[in-house]
Amino acid sequence: MEFSNKVVIVTGAANGIGRGVAHAYAEAGANVVLADVDLETGNQTTEEIRNRGGDVLFIKTDVRKEEDVIRLVNQTKQTFGKIDILINNAGKGVFKFPLELTIEEWDDVIHTNLRSVFLCSREVAKYMRENESGGAIVNIASTRALMSEPNSEAYAASKGGIVAITHALAASLSEERITVNAISPGWIHNGDDSQLTAIDHEQHFSKRVGKPSDIARACLYLTNPENDFVTGINLVVDGGMTRKMIYEE
Repeated sequence: MEFSNKVVIVTGAANGIGRGVAHAYAEAGANVVLADVDLETGNQTTEEIRNRGGDVLFIKTDVRKEEDVIRLVNQTKQTFGKIDILINNAGKGVFKFPLELTIEEWDDVIHTNLRSVFLCSREVAKYMRENESGGAIVNIASTRALMSEPNSEAYAASKGGIVAITHALAASLSEERITVNAISPGWIHNGDDSQLTAIDHEQHFSKRVGKPSDIARACLYLTNPENDFVTGINLVVDGGMTRKMIYEE
């Protein structure tokens, strides 16, 4: 898919899924803005993309803070003249027994994962509505919005909220010609494949654990202007893992 002359903001772009998504858009010809609180790794990812010929800008951003998000969006507009695509990927998790989870830890996860989606989407939409073709927003949720392991309350609540705010934003921004969709990744491995076992792969209908590139391709699909009939959905990209029936024998 071709994204020449498109301007894309990716939050949480320094590592993992966000890094993979940023690389994918740069390779497709887009102007990519990396937003992350991690200055060192953000600069490293920026150099990686630039060395491959990508047009990239890194803006240190704490997505929990309204003033940081406003600065991110305004600086992107000033630099590139427009904003076409937003990938709300920034996220974190705290996995603790709920009776031991502090309210500060709860708030940190909710603000990083969910509040940021609202803040970034609100500010970006102010500029997307000026575009003749509108824009596209993709929110990275999780299959943990649909199922849980113990001690995942804050993370699950934030990701469930992302799924819900996605269809709400799709409804509210439809008159502005802005599509809003979510992607719920399953098991996405960011490290050395040798760390994975045969059992890890066999848990999936796909017979393999996912990669950041799997989520990146889903982002490219959902933000392609030709696919503007797709909005308000939660696309589960998990190798079929959440559809696999498991019996203890």
